[in-house]
Amino acid sequence: MQFIPQIYASALAFALTMTPVSAEVLRQITVTGEGVVAAAPDMATLTLGVRERHNDPQAAMASATEAAQAVVARLKEMGIEGADLQTSNLSLQRLESYGSNNQRRFDGYEVSNTLRVHVRDLAQVGPVLSAVVADGANNFNGLQFSVSEPRPLEDAARKAAVKDALAKAALYAEAAGVGLGDVISISTGVQHGAPIPMMRMEMSAMADMPVEAGEVQMSQSVTLVIELE
Repeated sequence: MQFIPQIYASALAFALTMTPVSAEVLRQITVTGEGVVAAAPDMATLTLGVRERHNDPQAAMASATEAAQAVVARLKEMGIEGADLQTSNLSLQRLESYGSNNQRRFDGYEVSNTLRVHVRDLAQVGPVLSAVVADGANNFNGLQFSVSEPRPLEDAARKAAVKDALAKAALYAEAAGVGLGDVISISTGVQHGAPIPMMRMEMSAMADMPVEAGEVQMSQSVTLVIELE
């Protein structure tokens, strides 16, 4: 008997439909705004101290300690609170140099005691410098003006940054002939302060130097992503 193969098809038919893939086009603009505000400082931070050398390390330490104690005592007499005084560095090191024959030479020991001082009455900055010089401070590492309550200044800079970003977005949208929609996202940048620094120098040069506070600046940046209509 002849065998005839039969092919059984499923009762369920499959139809292959080709569907076009369409990617949604994002209509948005990303802009970054900068805000800068300035204000008169109300606080100065002095970084000063004493530096003493001696052939004996104990003698160098004793000399530096005596001078540092005199400086701290004078600052407190002038109304500087203990909370505004902080030792930022205390070091003892052996000093060596090379002579003409390239031989190492012992130059003694040096002790450095550095103090960070917050002066909240700016009229006292000059008198404080003169006083600590007289009492033994011989090393000056910097002066920086700032504001004791920076938050209002920072917030004003943030608002200015957002206003700047929105203005840029409106300008670009108008130039492109489109309208602006809702703000999709807001991301903040890094805060930048602009204090007024003074370079490191010997304290003896600071005694009669005029000190002007000027103003400090605070800047903020913000990035906005905004829909385009």
